[in-house]
Amino acid sequence: MRILVSNDDGIDAPGIARLTEAARRASEDVWVVAPDRKHTAAGPSLTIAQPMTMEKRGDRRFACSGRPADCVVAAFAWLFENDRKPDLVLSGINDGRNVAEDLAYSGTLGIAREATFWGVPAIGFSQVKNPEITDEGELWLSAFIGKLWDKRAQWAAQGHWLSVNLPTRLPAEVRQPVIGRDKIASKAEVVETDGDRTVIIVPRGRPHTSIEGDENSMIDTGFVTVNRLNWFGGTRLEDALVAGL
Repeated sequence: MRILVSNDDGIDAPGIARLTEAARRASEDVWVVAPDRKHTAAGPSLTIAQPMTMEKRGDRRFACSGRPADCVVAAFAWLFENDRKPDLVLSGINDGRNVAEDLAYSGTLGIAREATFWGVPAIGFSQVKNPEITDEGELWLSAFIGKLWDKRAQWAAQGHWLSVNLPTRLPAEVRQPVIGRDKIASKAEVVETDGDRTVIIVPRGRPHTSIEGDENSMIDTGFVTVNRLNWFGGTRLEDALVAGL
């Protein structure tokens, strides 16, 4: 099995090192293509008609000057252009949970989304900040990836991918939550004003809004959460409405 690992926190982030090690317990054919720096809320955006630099950082390890989803494009369209494509794409482990509206904003999940365009199963991993890292937990994570791979026929339908949130401590039981609301980028702070010119900044952080059964409530209780997502995102209009337009 050939595995491609990427992230949105940058190639030198601790999370991608953990995910790469977990992948290597499952396969001897693991490749890393990740951004050369951190990208927050980059979503699935791509760099088109602009140069990108690919820097080899070691054996099967490349840094990309583009955005997170660019790393998947660079891997499939350039690195593996004349070679066997990856069988599985793993993204993360993101430094912080990805819940609610993050499903649209997240660069971690943007990577997984892009992988599905190439017909490849993909899983985005995120974890609360300042987790407890133990050998037992790391072994559990590797086994969990193996289980998801073995059961891919049950979740990896065309255009679908998984979003996994890890709590503070592993091992943990797994639950499927409802998708809540907990919007980042919900306020702006004025940094400077000068006549008609105003400089603002949108700070990091989230309100931690939660309802019973959503991702936040389950993660905070200590569960691993799994949601299956898809990029189709359409809800069919009533035929009568369309006919009357």
